[in-house]
Amino acid sequence: MKQLLSHDFRRPPPKGGSSDQESIGSETKRSSVSSGSRSRLHKEFLSRFVDSQTLTARLEDWFELISEQSGKKKSAFDVPFELIELQKFDYALEGVSFQQLVRMPNAVYASTSDAAEATAYLAIEDFLHASVKGLWEAFWSQDDPIPFSVACLYNENLKFYQAEKAIGNGKLSGLGATGVLLNNPRHPHGKWDHVLELALLRPHIRSVAAGSDQKLSLSVLGEALFYALRMLLSRSLSKLNFSESPNCAYVLLVDSQYGGVVKVEGDVDKLEFDVYNVYDCSVDWIKKHCKVSVSPIDRIWNKLGNANWGDIGALQVLFATFHCIVQYAGMPKHSIEDLAADHGSRLQTRRVARQLGDSRVNGNGLFQFQQQSASPEIVEVPDESIKIKSEEFIMKLDVGSVLWLEDSDQQKGYQINDVVDNNELRYYIASPVKDPGKSLFLYVGSHPSQLEPAWEDMDLWFQVQRQTKILTVMRQKGLSSKYLPQLSASGRIVHPGRCQKPSSGGNCDHPWCGTPILVTNPVGETVADMVNAGRFGLDEAIRCCHDCLSALSTTSSADIRHGDIRPENIICVRSGVRHPYFVLVGWGHAILEDRDRPAMNLHFSSTYALQERKLCSASDAESLVYVLYFACGGALPDLDSVEGALQWRETSWSRRLIQLKLGEVSTVLKAFADYVDSLCGTPYPIDYDIWLRRLRRNIHDDDHGKQVGTSG
Repeated sequence: MKQLLSHDFRRPPPKGGSSDQESIGSETKRSSVSSGSRSRLHKEFLSRFVDSQTLTARLEDWFELISEQSGKKKSAFDVPFELIELQKFDYALEGVSFQQLVRMPNAVYASTSDAAEATAYLAIEDFLHASVKGLWEAFWSQDDPIPFSVACLYNENLKFYQAEKAIGNGKLSGLGATGVLLNNPRHPHGKWDHVLELALLRPHIRSVAAGSDQKLSLSVLGEALFYALRMLLSRSLSKLNFSESPNCAYVLLVDSQYGGVVKVEGDVDKLEFDVYNVYDCSVDWIKKHCKVSVSPIDRIWNKLGNANWGDIGALQVLFATFHCIVQYAGMPKHSIEDLAADHGSRLQTRRVARQLGDSRVNGNGLFQFQQQSASPEIVEVPDESIKIKSEEFIMKLDVGSVLWLEDSDQQKGYQINDVVDNNELRYYIASPVKDPGKSLFLYVGSHPSQLEPAWEDMDLWFQVQRQTKILTVMRQKGLSSKYLPQLSASGRIVHPGRCQKPSSGGNCDHPWCGTPILVTNPVGETVADMVNAGRFGLDEAIRCCHDCLSALSTTSSADIRHGDIRPENIICVRSGVRHPYFVLVGWGHAILEDRDRPAMNLHFSSTYALQERKLCSASDAESLVYVLYFACGGALPDLDSVEGALQWRETSWSRRLIQLKLGEVSTVLKAFADYVDSLCGTPYPIDYDIWLRRLRRNIHDDDHGKQVGTSG
């Protein structure tokens, strides 16, 4: 097409012919010229955007305004990362070892000597290199070479040099930052569109650390915004393919002990590129089109100069670096969820290795550690004060107790009628105080202040907070089906006594304050319980398949997929209806966007989910087939690895064991399994309408059908 157009431009239009060809050529030329002019304009703008102090000075009014608006809040900006994200990242990093070659000198700015400052830059360079190396090998590849390097930025020419060379050439006083860059032998001094992130070594960061009353100064923030905008402008001109979030830049703020993260997001195409007024245009863009997030300033290095890799300060910096690598290298081979999922097994392995005895939770919600060794040298002494404090965090809801929650500025009360424990999570069947005859599912989340909860609390987060989000999105999109759970109420618990939470937000000192609650309907018996009790027959199998497919059909219209279909997440509703029906519950792991990951279940996850940690169009239907196979008496092997799970699936499908078992129950279920098998791993969508019609014709509402044996 490109060759054809250029050829037509060289030839005049035929005599007597239409002038359309000439018009098209002229428009294309003008478009090309316009695009080239715009690119040159952007480059000229970037070449004049070189002074951070000028930008900072013109941001004073903006900074004073947002500081006044924030009032007594510690920070005028939102945080870049939620605690739950950092917690999952922390679990993922448990098996990752980081090394630091040069220690950060203690209180480097207590002395103004060049030697101390030079050592600090060397230490920062080593810290960033260790961070990138550890993250790359843990998440992307242990075999491929690291495609990044670390260098220091020289302010006079805005070029990058290795710290040792810069210091040796007398450039120490002109160093302004340390950056992580893409390796590029053709550009030994770096290119700005190759910069992943920058770290600014500034002396007074610790003054705004957690616990102090001071706020981040404009001089430091303004400099961070300057460098972030330079990175974003350079990327807008780059020929590189940014796979994730090119409109986002991270700048680290560090001193000899503390550090934090500044995240800047914004579309630079909305910036007015006036080359004669670059700083005012930049300020206007920051005010109108930019979102600035600032993390708390926390300790990264201890007083001896060693990095606290597992502490929240270093964790924030590592998480920012992780996102920067994703921007340039794409999504990792091993996701955070993959590595975090091994937390429980690692914890159990450590307990066994240390002979800590029974690791089950006792009635107080505490682990009882017992020294099994005959040696009396180490004895675990229970701390009663810790025991009492932990007991306070455990919400004990017994049958008959009443719980109140705040939902949309009103209080709602619920009486507990039954406690359900499925060996994974506990939830409740409750009735509204104002309507005792109505039954609802009630889920209680974990307290938001618990930064080091058990891994089970991550499951609670998916069950309560994430599922609340998914059900809210469904309601907003107008998705309605009797085969989907309905959001009845959600909010925070109303604890006993007077709530003393500050006016600026947050929670008071009461251990229950802020605990999230989710209430849904309808209520029913899980398929797992039905199978165990021998109450899952032919009609139940066909109706379950129909109802779950109907639910998936409804949500697929809004590009929402379930991601965790298993017997515990399908309930049969009998109360108050003429004919029982099934509801697909447990939407906490639902997939809304590409970065979401499904739950991993060795027996019920789809093949594609186990291989890629993503869902294809038929993944939920494949999981439903495994549930039906199990519910109809199919034998599930003992599985302890993804490789074993994939091998079982390969054998079962190739030998048609799943189809044969379902064929013993119903020909339509066997045909459905064959259909799903043909779609597994392909981009082709499920034709829900055809299968819903076929299944509906096989549903018998007047009799219960034959019972299906549950033996292998």
